[in-house]
Amino acid sequence: MAPLPGAELVQRPLQLYRYLLRCCRQLPTKGIQEHYKHAVRQSFRVHSDEDNPERIQQIIKRAIEDADWVMNKYKKHS
Repeated sequence: MAPLPGAELVQRPLQLYRYLLRCCRQLPTKGIQEHYKHAVRQSFRVHSDEDNPERIQQIIKRAIEDADWVMNKYKKHS
């Protein structure tokens, strides 16, 4: 289960970035939201020079799985 509708439509890095920031807005507190927004931005910068399409798809898949885990973690605690 994806954290937000539309995960299956994410194909490009910018789409992933926007999707993950939307996920952050669903988190329970401002502090937690800012923590994960920072992590998303930092990861986006780290991988910005990636040009291998296969590797980009791996990163997208993993990021969506990680977002799912985070969203479920906070869903259980709220």
